[in-house]
Amino acid sequence: MTYTNALASAADLDGWVAEGPLGVEQLDGGVRLFSTADEAALVAADRGDHAHVTYWCPEVFGPDIEVSWDFRPLAGAGLAMLFFAATGTEGRDLFDPALAPRTGFYPQYHSGDVRTLHVSYYRRKWPAERRFHTCNLRKSPGFHLVAQGADPLPPLEDVDSHYRVRVTKHGPEVAFAIDDLELFRWTDDGTTGPPLGGGRIGFRQMAPLSAHYRNLEVKPLS
Repeated sequence: MTYTNALASAADLDGWVAEGPLGVEQLDGGVRLFSTADEAALVAADRGDHAHVTYWCPEVFGPDIEVSWDFRPLAGAGLAMLFFAATGTEGRDLFDPALAPRTGFYPQYHSGDVRTLHVSYYRRKWPAERRFHTCNLRKSPGFHLVAQGADPLPPLEDVDSHYRVRVTKHGPEVAFAIDDLELFRWTDDGTTGPPLGGGRIGFRQMAPLSAHYRNLEVKPLS
């Protein structure tokens, strides 16, 4: 059965799990996500890396899905990401209490006890990312960069509407598109560990990005 969620009300977000200093505001038929941390106060210690946030959907999805949502950056340099096929290591659920606590700090996700694929887009956090825009697919644990494509999203001052972002996972094959423009396609050959199956999805943002999400849809492909 297809999962649909407008993300437009508090009821739509019932059961969602926040990690890190996440701010949530219902706005314009969707939800604005942002960090409530004072990033400037954290820069000296970890370049602000403890200011970032993750928001997990409470559903567990099968191994073959198409995930799509409307995305619009609103303010701030940063980065947007989707975790998908996320589980704990050793066959555990992502929220198994035996897993290490997670607070939005990225190494806890890419090199800890989480198995997941994660695609990053609208990568504007660091000067190199603003100079040359790419979308990256990584597989964890291990922080393996497995695919990369061009990012077509314009600078913030030129954004005047939402973009439809789509991730498709069918068996070992993953494809990523924005507004129906396919940006990369990758097949997991097992060299970075066994291909991932079903699991959870979650939105991640690097501060200080503020962005708007609406009309989340997850379609089963089998």
